[in-house]
Amino acid sequence: MLKIHPQHVPYVPLVSVPFTTSTEETFTIWMKSLILSGKGCTVFDSNGRIVYRVDNYNRKYCDEVYLMDSTGKVLLTIRRKKFRLIKFWEGFRTFSGRVNDEDKNPGFEVRKSCRILRCDSICEVIVRLHGDQPCQHYRIESCPGKSTFKIVDKLGRLIAEVKRKQSKSGVSLGEDVLTMVVEPHIDHSLVMGLVVVYSLINGTM
Repeated sequence: MLKIHPQHVPYVPLVSVPFTTSTEETFTIWMKSLILSGKGCTVFDSNGRIVYRVDNYNRKYCDEVYLMDSTGKVLLTIRRKKFRLIKFWEGFRTFSGRVNDEDKNPGFEVRKSCRILRCDSICEVIVRLHGDQPCQHYRIESCPGKSTFKIVDKLGRLIAEVKRKQSKSGVSLGEDVLTMVVEPHIDHSLVMGLVVVYSLINGTM
């Protein structure tokens, strides 16, 4: 049986990591929760150590989920909102790592665009920065029926890419095992928040 992480590393299940690095970083996303009968995902770094997790105890309703670090500290509270007929998602940074202790203003907002005449799927993303810095605009681009998608900025420059993971010999792992590559100087937790929203929109979480 192929392993999610084929590298041989000492067993270190939990690790604290910086949210940005100066080099490209690769993560493995296993679309399974560590909680029995729960929905969510578990994220490993390139050494096979858990760095992020989502554990949704309520399998039926996903209007609010939490992106946590390896120790269970809440990093982002992600909520589905509805205004008239428009549905969208907002992500809130937390202060203390506990539930219901987040910033009153969302750090990002995701809306799915309707593109009837095209086969691809696009989600528009607005990232609100601190202070007087202008908002950043990203897009999540994908094609129906494929697990590959990418996050790009407004100029089309790659921010991160997610695709089905392959072993060193080129064998694809299960559809629930993905590779996420994040470009340098990009907030990994923000990217993971967007990946979570995309998964919720598409019903894979």
